[in-house]
Amino acid sequence: MAEIIRLRKGLDIRLLGEPVKEIAELELSGTYAVCPDNFTGVTPKPVVKEQQIVKAGEALFIDKNHPDVKFVSPVSGEVLAVNRGARRKVLSIVVKPDVNQNWVEFKTKSVQSLSGDEIKSALMESGLFGFIRQRPYDVIANPDDTPRGIFVSGFDSNPLAPDFEFVLQGNELDFQTGLSALAKIAPTTLSISADQTAPALTQAKNVDLYKFKGAHPAGNVGVQINHIKPVNKGEVVWTVAPEAVIFMGRLFNKGIVDMTRVVAVAGEEVVNPSYVKVMAGAQISTLLDGRLNKTGHIRIINGNVLTGVKCTKDDYLGAFANMVTVIPEGDDVNEFMGWIAPRFKQFSVSRTFFSWLACKKQFSIDARIKGGERHMIMSNEYDKVFPMDIYPEYLIKAIITGNIDKMEAYGIYEVAPEDFALCEFVDSSKLELQRIVREGLNNLRAEMA
Repeated sequence: MAEIIRLRKGLDIRLLGEPVKEIAELELSGTYAVCPDNFTGVTPKPVVKEQQIVKAGEALFIDKNHPDVKFVSPVSGEVLAVNRGARRKVLSIVVKPDVNQNWVEFKTKSVQSLSGDEIKSALMESGLFGFIRQRPYDVIANPDDTPRGIFVSGFDSNPLAPDFEFVLQGNELDFQTGLSALAKIAPTTLSISADQTAPALTQAKNVDLYKFKGAHPAGNVGVQINHIKPVNKGEVVWTVAPEAVIFMGRLFNKGIVDMTRVVAVAGEEVVNPSYVKVMAGAQISTLLDGRLNKTGHIRIINGNVLTGVKCTKDDYLGAFANMVTVIPEGDDVNEFMGWIAPRFKQFSVSRTFFSWLACKKQFSIDARIKGGERHMIMSNEYDKVFPMDIYPEYLIKAIITGNIDKMEAYGIYEVAPEDFALCEFVDSSKLELQRIVREGLNNLRAEMA
């Protein structure tokens, strides 16, 4: 019987536009792209040129610091562009897909007969090692490290997030194979929601199973690690998204890199929010054409509303994004008397409005910040929604002041920017906490190197 860990802190933000459990299979996108910025901590070196023909699973770029770690094309076709920015930084590599897809053939392998090093080599060769992240620093894992453990979160508690039990249907065998492969590298922990009942999750093999119950961010892998076994200085743990576990299982079961995934297209501005089956790196327009209520005054988000990135229809689905969200921008709203007016439809964390009485109500929340950045006030706002055994406000102040000793003392090795997304949402000082944490992790990593 899996241990149930109950979280007392957190906040569920219920938004309009929850996806219904229906899957639409889309045609191939006009173009696909792999963007190195999706892979934090990687210094990309392109290994293809424009007009070159590539197969699905063939390397597009490698990590300069670890040349064995490859990042591959999700589709076969012609390399249209290697887009660069300032100082020749690689922004994206764009591929135009063939009508008939061709894959690089990797041999099917029995995971049980392979060693941990052989599993790791197969993941690097196929380009799937780039889907493994590490704590500390929340960057792409270093293949030279020996992790203390590997953690997989089997559910997502973000607003409007896809139901992984639904996404998992038809992929149960590949998911178990992926878990078994990771378990060969290091002890692997699978965390699931106490409400999940799918046998592929509740009866998963070769893993330590934990159940979590509570509001968001219960689904964040960092929160789960903190409650199971926190990361201490000098230790390394790896984390893998459950969708990437399926990719890894397909590699060993089918012998190909198949990055087909089911993502949610959700949000108030989406007509009939639902799920779509699409290849990683597809153009956002492929997912949204004909599905929007309007074309103006909307915010398209590559990911969820708390940690996703603002984008346009011309951008590409992020490597780690499991959804695309569309909400009102709010730039066309003019409110009489502002926040002073009594409201019954406005979401409020501080119970300023009577709407807090409607616990199960879904709200319309736009992208406005509703105020400017101001001095940080130590009011325990963060602590009310931050279920980790860390003092979040003190850690943020230590990062801002660049005090490495205090950053270490307050637990920076355990956190990632996503762990502060909810704090950023409730913050009355309007600070960009995720950016602050990212900069703090980058500076600490550079200092420790």
